[in-house]
Amino acid sequence: MTEPPDRRSRHRHPAVLLAVLSTATFMTTLDVFIVNVGLRPIGAALHHSSLADLSWILNAYAIVFAALLVPAGRLADRYGVKGTFLFGLAVFGAGSLGAALCGNVWLLVLLRCVQAVGAAAIMPTSLALILNGMPRERIARSIQVWAISGSLGASAGPTLGGLLVEASWRWIFIVNVPIALAALGMAMRTAPDPRHSTETRIPDLLGGAFLMTGIGALTLALVQGPAWGWGSGSIVGAFMVAALALAAAVLRSALASSPVIDLTLFRDRTFTWANIGAFMLSLAFGLQLLGLVFWMQEGWGWSAIRTGLAISPGPVMVSVTSLGLRRYTSKLPAGLVAAIGGIALGTGAVLIGTSLGARPDYAEVLPGWILCGAGVGLWTPTLVGAATSGLARHQTSTGSAVVQMNRQIGLTLGVAVLVVVIGSSRIDRAALDRFTQAWWWSAALSLAGAFTCLPLLRRSDAARSESAPAPATAAGQVPAKP
Repeated sequence: MTEPPDRRSRHRHPAVLLAVLSTATFMTTLDVFIVNVGLRPIGAALHHSSLADLSWILNAYAIVFAALLVPAGRLADRYGVKGTFLFGLAVFGAGSLGAALCGNVWLLVLLRCVQAVGAAAIMPTSLALILNGMPRERIARSIQVWAISGSLGASAGPTLGGLLVEASWRWIFIVNVPIALAALGMAMRTAPDPRHSTETRIPDLLGGAFLMTGIGALTLALVQGPAWGWGSGSIVGAFMVAALALAAAVLRSALASSPVIDLTLFRDRTFTWANIGAFMLSLAFGLQLLGLVFWMQEGWGWSAIRTGLAISPGPVMVSVTSLGLRRYTSKLPAGLVAAIGGIALGTGAVLIGTSLGARPDYAEVLPGWILCGAGVGLWTPTLVGAATSGLARHQTSTGSAVVQMNRQIGLTLGVAVLVVVIGSSRIDRAALDRFTQAWWWSAALSLAGAFTCLPLLRRSDAARSESAPAPATAAGQVPAKP
């Protein structure tokens, strides 16, 4: 029998497709952190000195991105993964161009929201296109490369931001435009167009609205809690809205005929525990990354470009560890690899916490930071791969969106924990003791995250057997799983 067109496309340009999808993922996660080192130059250029107002350039992207991930994945699973991916690239590129050209802070905040809409469409669909567009024997390694690209984007944000700001803050956004256009053109030619369902009903819009409201309110409370006060009426109200909206979203998902989130996903223990582990370890990593940037710039008085270059060994170790140790880690249970990564992340935090001083001494910090990067390189691709390994093809976009949503919320909460522990958004040498405490918190969270990965050990043998090619019957068909 002749292969369907989408099945034939799985084997045409796998390397090019993986490069396009990884580049798009890198670009979207990069924008979560690249603006950190550029807030002050943006404020100076736009004649806006309020740090509280400027922080919304970061917060708006984080809130919209986290809130739309799952609805975007759900719509992609129903109405076309490739089309949603292309839409995301186009919207992200347009938002980036507008942000580079705008001359008003609040217009820039709005355009960051446009960027986040595109990013939310790109993230889940890029993984779904790997699962549906790559040859079966290359899927595991492709997922690892894809996950590494996301981690590199998050880790390299301050580095590239520091370099680009030296020319102009507008380059932070301009750099996205040619990348988005190139990825859009290549994806139109190489990406498959899987259609998983003949379902024509629109996914539950009310449930989607509840989910977006809940995630948006939760993220708003987390990012603004330190500034507005954790006991203020606004923050308490935001948490209440988040709790009620998320409870309503779960109820609607249980009752609706076409829910936004299929709750049966969480019947898979591997999916559930991989999500918990990704959340916990992302929380610890979010605290570490922004914390180290803050200390180098405010505590040591380093420039944006010097800070960015000092951060770069961490991102390098993410790729070195993930790709260089692939031949060894692929033979070990996913839970063990992820737990080792969490322990490495925590050990690196301990080394930094015990060696950091008021005087700049990069040589003392570097070993711990390298170990943190190695830990991220171990647990990130492993947990993303484990979470999606048992999903049916029609659940790939939604399932991957849930994983990314949990990672994003974890990163955001990590920033909130950092600010709560140090007690101020500005760090000076007198805050060294409190900042050291933040690293102890990071170490504890990392070890807790490593512990949550251990339940994945129970499913390692089953996962390997499920991923093995099933024997064909005499009729050339693959027998269904019981």
